[in-house]
Amino acid sequence: MKINNIHPIYRDEIYNDVSLIFSHQKILAVWALDCAERVLSIFEEKYPNDPRPREALEAGRAWVRGEIKVGEARIAAFSSHAAARAAAGDPPASFAARAVGHAAATSHTSGHAIHAAEYAVKAVFPEQREEERAWQYRHLLSLTRQPDTAGGDPDPDIA
Repeated sequence: MKINNIHPIYRDEIYNDVSLIFSHQKILAVWALDCAERVLSIFEEKYPNDPRPREALEAGRAWVRGEIKVGEARIAAFSSHAAARAAAGDPPASFAARAVGHAAATSHTSGHAIHAAEYAVKAVFPEQREEERAWQYRHLLSLTRQPDTAGGDPDPDIA
């Protein structure tokens, strides 16, 4: 995928790495699910009786572990998007549910991962967005780096 096909908010330098690893779908799914999980509580605090986003997150993780097929994860992703539509009057909660929906949909196509991250950033307060993007980038690097075979300590800022 070319960087031009990624949402403009992610065209800055730190997200160029995402386009280089789009073929690593399960790694991207883990990353997207982790990004979405960081904001899922925003939805759950407002809508504690709506389990759809949590179920979608669990389905995405089950797909990564090979426990369910893509179709099952997609159905859960669609349900999370339905929850987002139901929460449309509360943008942060809606964005959190959309983040989870896209994260679960990464099982279908890796392009959803960047949208999960984007919606996770939108879900947090504006003053938290830069740090959230920085965490996402560090986490992506931690998932894609090879282990240090020289025996050095890992960078604590990455984990």
